[in-house]
Amino acid sequence: MKKQNLFLILFLCMIAVNGMAQKKFSAYAVGFYNLENLFDTCHDKGKNDYQFLPNGSYKWTGLKYTNKLRNMARVLADMASDKLPGVGCAVIGVSEVENSKCLDDLIAQEPLKARGYKYAHIEGPDRRGVDCAMLYNPDLFKVRDMKLVPYVPEQAKDSAYRTRGFLTVSGDMAGEHVVVVVCHWPSRFAGSYYREVAGRQVRALKDSLLRDDPKAKVFVMGDMNDDPTNKSMKDELRARGNIKDVKDGDMYNPWYNLLVKEGIGTLTYQGAWNLFDQIVMTPNVVNLDGRKDYTELKLWRHEIFKRDYLFQEDGKYKGNPKRTHAGGAWLNGYSDHLPVIVYLLKEQR
Repeated sequence: MKKQNLFLILFLCMIAVNGMAQKKFSAYAVGFYNLENLFDTCHDKGKNDYQFLPNGSYKWTGLKYTNKLRNMARVLADMASDKLPGVGCAVIGVSEVENSKCLDDLIAQEPLKARGYKYAHIEGPDRRGVDCAMLYNPDLFKVRDMKLVPYVPEQAKDSAYRTRGFLTVSGDMAGEHVVVVVCHWPSRFAGSYYREVAGRQVRALKDSLLRDDPKAKVFVMGDMNDDPTNKSMKDELRARGNIKDVKDGDMYNPWYNLLVKEGIGTLTYQGAWNLFDQIVMTPNVVNLDGRKDYTELKLWRHEIFKRDYLFQEDGKYKGNPKRTHAGGAWLNGYSDHLPVIVYLLKEQR
């Protein structure tokens, strides 16, 4: 924490305005990363994880699993470390992790172990066995409780449909009630309707959390399998891309303009960028109407996390995120998605 506060004091002392007394701030980073198939090498009963077995199509051996853990830990530890050296993220939502064994093995990797990360996870119903989870630094985030809110099919014909639920973790950060909802919405193969259902259900979940505590700061994050411009995010979740448009009952989506105005994304498909990985927040996290009030936790900035090692350096997929596998070959890469981070500031008293 000393490194964190010192860094911010030095940074903010450079931006004194109109002779105002200098203030000290604490910063907290909140991230999300799709780990792209963090499977162990053992079969989980009832799950379709056969591709990720030693005799499966990916020939998923102990060597590959160990390298995958090391690569994922490197990214997770590097996230936010340029702005918060030695501290990194307070909270990181993750998707596509098989089970708690994978999470135990992940946080045992040295760069995460050194920070003391723990995790929140509840086994979900996904047929392939991939779940959402949340890593957290217990010095910066204290868990109150967690629950897995199921995705509920809305049509009778979909009664047997099983997909990831919405991992909801309630806790305390910077002395405030913060709730993180980690999502991995239905894939694009399922069609837009199923993600629109997810958007409606997560909005209802968010509304219920605010009824229980109107002061709770709610973050909805994940691989939405939709862009900020798509109906599931824009209309069903009501995640607005411009602060001036955020009204009661809405959320703020800082990623909207990155995609629309700058063409920047977190994954590629057929040569074009999409921005499926998003962290959106309730209005009480945002300084509305041009205010700069950080007496409570407020959004400071956001970024897509990029490092040279995360990108393919040559060949057909040069410039794309470097995956674990491509074209049937093991690349010993990272993920087909890039991580995202939001930074929060709070004035020290």
